[in-house]
Amino acid sequence: MIIDDDKDDRLFFREALTGLLSTSSCLEAHNGEEALNQLRKVEQLPDFIFLDVNMHRMDGKECLKELKKDAKLRSIPVIMYSTSFSKESIEEFRTLGSSHYLEKPTDMSKLPEQILLAITRDINLAK
Repeated sequence: MIIDDDKDDRLFFREALTGLLSTSSCLEAHNGEEALNQLRKVEQLPDFIFLDVNMHRMDGKECLKELKKDAKLRSIPVIMYSTSFSKESIEEFRTLGSSHYLEKPTDMSKLPEQILLAITRDINLAK
């Protein structure tokens, strides 16, 4: 699942993901509130959530808190997704329950590789 208020970023992400895993499907939401509503209704939960930090209505930090409070959703790995991170914000997101972070690339051709690295890192941590 990709949660991002930027329609173009969601499109780039979906294209990168389907390029990596042609059989995958990608849920999308344009803010944390919409994502939580969708996730609480779906039959099959996503394997990963890529969560943009800066969004309107409910930002990534608040959404992450809500995801980790919900017994049904808390075990889904959440990878924070933003244009930049400070050392402090990375630590705060980890404390709140994120499994990793991913900086949005300026060159979108690098996005598939970054997604793969984030997913692989998370899988290896779960072992």
